This record gives sequence, C-alpha cells and structure tokens, in this order.
Amino acid sequence: QVQLVESGGGLVQAGGSLRLSCAASGSIISTNAMGWYRQAPGKQRELVARVTNRGSTTYADSVKGRFTISRDKAKNMVYLQMNSLKPEDTAVYYCNADIKSVRDPYRFLERWGQGTLVTVSS
Repeated sequence: QVQLVESGGGLVQAGGSLRLSCAASGSIISTNAMGWYRQAPGKQRELVARVTNRGSTTYADSVKGRFTISRDKAKNMVYLQMNSLKPEDTAVYYCNADIKSVRDPYRFLERWGQGTLVTVSS
C-alpha cells in the first residue's frame, strides 16, 4: 500500500517561515510529478506548487517568490519551503504525487496525503 505522509505544519506569525515535508512510502515502482495543494476553510482545494520528474516547477501566483518546492527522488520525498508567510496562507496543506506501484504497475495513479495544518497569525 502506498502512503504519503506530510509533516512540518504548525502555527507561525506573519512574516515567518515553515518547511513542509512529504514522504511517499510503500510498494513504489516510480514516482512522476509531486506537489502541494492547500485548502482554506470554505474554499476549494488549490494548487500551491508542483515539480515534475525532470525538475520543472509550477507555482501559484500567490506564492511565487515566497515558496520553493524541491524533491529528493531517491528518497521519494518532496518539500515546500514557505517564507514570508501571510495570514491568507492559512490552510490545510496536502501532498500529492503520481505514483506507479507494485499493485498497479502499468499506470501512474494520483495519491494524496492526509494533510497538515498551517496557521499564520497576524
């Protein structure tokens, strides 16, 4: 069974920094794109940042210049460094990855973590 487990969320003051980590584990054959999404109360889940298998990155306009996504392919991990945090960044952050597993070796399936809460106080 494949799992994505996030860590690193918490409470921080505006202007502060946090680093989120996500570890993919289980019977993984290969991992394609990995990324972070977030969902604030009463809002839809939105893309924050995504990194392809070749290292190309995509960011939401609202986080460009403040957040940096990176990954360690050998460890099946993805990170999100969040700087200059704002109260509007408050949300549950979800790790996302396209994973090919032993159970389904012919296609990449989208997987989600359980989420980690980031709260930015003003």
